[in-house]
Amino acid sequence: MLVNNVPYRTIFLKPSNAKAVHIIDQRALPFKFAIEELINVDDTAKAIREMHIRGAGAIGAAAGFGMYLAALEAPQNIGFGQFLRLAGKKLIATRPTAVNLSWAVERQLDAIAKGTNFDEKISIALETAQAIADEDVEQCRKIGEHGLKLIEEISKKKDGQPVNIMTHCNAGWLAFVDIGTATAPLYLARQKGIKAHVFVSETRPRNQGASLTAWELENEKVPYSLIVDNAAGHLLQRGMVDMIIVGCDRCSRNGDVANKIGTYLKAVAAKENNIPFYAAVPSSSIDFRISDGLKEIHIEQRDEDEVKSVTGKDEKGNMQKVILAPEKSRALNFGFDVTPARLITGLITEKGVCKADEENLMKLFPERKG
Repeated sequence: MLVNNVPYRTIFLKPSNAKAVHIIDQRALPFKFAIEELINVDDTAKAIREMHIRGAGAIGAAAGFGMYLAALEAPQNIGFGQFLRLAGKKLIATRPTAVNLSWAVERQLDAIAKGTNFDEKISIALETAQAIADEDVEQCRKIGEHGLKLIEEISKKKDGQPVNIMTHCNAGWLAFVDIGTATAPLYLARQKGIKAHVFVSETRPRNQGASLTAWELENEKVPYSLIVDNAAGHLLQRGMVDMIIVGCDRCSRNGDVANKIGTYLKAVAAKENNIPFYAAVPSSSIDFRISDGLKEIHIEQRDEDEVKSVTGKDEKGNMQKVILAPEKSRALNFGFDVTPARLITGLITEKGVCKADEENLMKLFPERKG
């Protein structure tokens, strides 16, 4: 996507230096656009863990490039394989909920093992990392095309009046390598001249809706209104929302979806008020090994300081951290929740839209049966 009319991906290599990985440091947004350089697997693990880069697709790609950096720094003979396996474990441990991390690491380990010498293994690691990133972009593009059809249908029913869409957190291009999932249909709708308006949920505690999704939509000139998380039910109850599209960090084979904390509440309110609720789910986020999201998806718990404080720009333009609660108060900070399949109208995948259940997922992905 474009930033000040310059195309960027969230993670990339520069032609002048293929031994360093570059990322958009999302902690600085929306007030500053900054690029960070990663030179080894420890840099990559820290960037993922501390959310310099975040979002299911983006951290999957980061894990892919992290394994490439690990291959560059691994011993060339004895110990190469062990170094890579330990690097993979380190990357997977950074954010346990999103399945994209383990998927990318396992893909790299399988691919690199086919190399017959050190140079070939390095080459394979680089090619696989680039393939993971490029495939992420293509999956997002196809999700956008399938999601666009849903927006078009609502637009026709409303005789061209704006389609009001609610989002949660950031499943935009910042959360992937490019384009995004939940936002991809919005960008394609704008390109086709379909009127749409987005209710952007702020998404406490890190405010990724307010700081990231709003910044994206501002850059793409998509009309939006920022809302506090607790306003979502009111808007749905009053019929002010035509559909909800959220992202996905892990989807079980039966259609349960783990996404940023607060997603479940929106799904419940949508069901109560007969509002379509869709999750945009690339196949890299589907964990075909599990069949009960509530029981089997590990929910990340993060530092309580994220709940007790907020960081923003003061009236003088300086970045400031502000404490919101009594200093000795304790907080619970669950990063995600699980929305049961029964509350989901449909899953938007790169292969099409389907009901959120095992039967229909397997029809789209028959190669994953068994």
